[in-house]
Amino acid sequence: QVQLVESGGGLVQAGGSLRLSCVASGRTFSINAAGWYRQAPGKQRELVARISSGGSTFYAGSVKGRFTISRDNAKNTVYLQMNSLKPEDTAVYYCSAYREYVGGSTDNRYWGQGTQVTISS
Repeated sequence: QVQLVESGGGLVQAGGSLRLSCVASGRTFSINAAGWYRQAPGKQRELVARISSGGSTFYAGSVKGRFTISRDNAKNTVYLQMNSLKPEDTAVYYCSAYREYVGGSTDNRYWGQGTQVTISS
């Protein structure tokens, strides 16, 4: 099993910044990629950003240019730096970690408990 613990959420004004952290523990050898997802009230969970085992990144169009995902393998930690925040970024943000294979298939997916991000206008 892998445990994921997110932190860094909070309430900020529009235009502000937050940095989310996700620390993995347990059988971390079973995972090699991660992503951040978010779920706003009444909406489906959506992918925000992901980082592959090789370090390549992908961003949802709504956050591209404002958010940056990064990882520190030595600390088993994935970060999401969020700048120029907008009220529509308000959501619970979840970290997910998984095993990614050549070709893009994945398994061993784990989820954190989520951290609330609220952006006031």
